[in-house]
Amino acid sequence: MPLQVAPAPAPALRSVLAALSSPTAVREARTPSLRNATGPLVAEHPLPLHVLDPVITEPGGLPRARLTGWRFHIRTGEKVAAAGETVDTPDGWAFSHFCEGPYLASTERALRQADALTTPYQPHLLSVPGLYMLTLWLHADVASDAGTAQPAPSDLLIPLAPAPPGIAAHRMHRLSDLVPVLTLRLAPPPLLGTTA
Repeated sequence: MPLQVAPAPAPALRSVLAALSSPTAVREARTPSLRNATGPLVAEHPLPLHVLDPVITEPGGLPRARLTGWRFHIRTGEKVAAAGETVDTPDGWAFSHFCEGPYLASTERALRQADALTTPYQPHLLSVPGLYMLTLWLHADVASDAGTAQPAPSDLLIPLAPAPPGIAAHRMHRLSDLVPVLTLRLAPPPLLGTTA
């Protein structure tokens, strides 16, 4: 198995498990599939969730990523019913919310794609808020700390569906090839009356 999943911080996992064991938290979740789930709910596939900051770059011109939380898939039987997210607070990791939608199935599909590779990678989720885009980020440094990992040229990105127009979902891109496209799309438009 080429995917080297980084262990989630124990307090992050505990906060999701506590929310899952709270009938109030599950009942009030905005996730019908979680509310209607039968059988035990299991938190699995912990993935560090980062936000790409195209303005701040590392040496070599690659944008920096900032860890914002951990996402766990919540499984009931054979089905992923929802995801549970945690955030880092001044008091430590805390449960944030449950969610569902197309990114769940897309993440599962991208993880299967990545698992078929022969090179080992450390999986992360990478959000590009300015494009409403979420990707599976395959970090080549499998020994790195998931909380401080930064994009590297040899890393791969798999855009999740739905992807922004003109970017194919589930097509693997070398990070160094996709970043110029993202940077161009995130750049502010030229002012009226100026030439590019």
